[in-house]
Amino acid sequence: MFQLTATPASALVDELVHIRVTGLPPLQLVTLTASLKDEKGNVFRSKAFYKANEVGELDLMEAPAFGGDYVGVHPMGLFWSLKCQKAFRRLLKQDVMNSPFWVTLNLYDTVGLQDFSTEEPMASQVVQRWFSAPGVQRVQVREGRVRGALFLPPGEGPFPGVIDLFGGRGGLVEFRASLLAAHGFAVLALAYFAYEDLPELLQEIDLEYFEEAANLLLAHPKVQTPGIGVISVSKGAEIGLAMACFLKQVVATICINGTTAIYEFPLSTQVCPCASVILDLFQPPQDVI
Repeated sequence: MFQLTATPASALVDELVHIRVTGLPPLQLVTLTASLKDEKGNVFRSKAFYKANEVGELDLMEAPAFGGDYVGVHPMGLFWSLKCQKAFRRLLKQDVMNSPFWVTLNLYDTVGLQDFSTEEPMASQVVQRWFSAPGVQRVQVREGRVRGALFLPPGEGPFPGVIDLFGGRGGLVEFRASLLAAHGFAVLALAYFAYEDLPELLQEIDLEYFEEAANLLLAHPKVQTPGIGVISVSKGAEIGLAMACFLKQVVATICINGTTAIYEFPLSTQVCPCASVILDLFQPPQDVI
């Protein structure tokens, strides 16, 4: 009897899932697929081709895929290779506290490039992928000019404080902040345009706004002092680098896929007496832009 197992069946989205198949004929060629539907109804799918071993078992921790969306030994390949059936759609979790992504794993006894979504699988397993853990608190932040959401781990703390910045899409993106809180960080997911009463379009990077956010986070009784970290991506990484340069509150910075200089939008600040001199160095020449 064919059996497809995925353990744990419910876990944080960054936890390893162990996928195994038993009861196959020896050396059977099979296709494994994964699919999920996001909160906007977009469908994401992936697939890979495998061969059972001599006793009819398949373990993705050891067995290499020989085709499909990836090749080689990738225990989590079915998850990281998920792609939307519509072009230019990103997989982004909106409700991070109350619902997981439900990922359906299917097993088929054939190998091919056809669309398996209309075929009956030999076996199926559904796993839940969560972006938050029991006890994590979400606190809406509307204090002074600062807008965002603060995620606090369970317990009294104090916890390492982190500001989480995303890029040019604007709005408030929370999935990384909630996941970090599940691992013991107090994280402020910070919006800086296109959210609530913040400017709809980004026209200037006001560093005093980010200093206000840093001071707000450091003042929380569950946050460790004297400094915080920043994790940032794209346009946010550009801002994260500026925060590391100018703000004494920032003692660690992770910049992902960002520029190494202020680009496109000017940076304004009064937080450093020598800022005007440093900013001249930080801004790229106009002919580079």
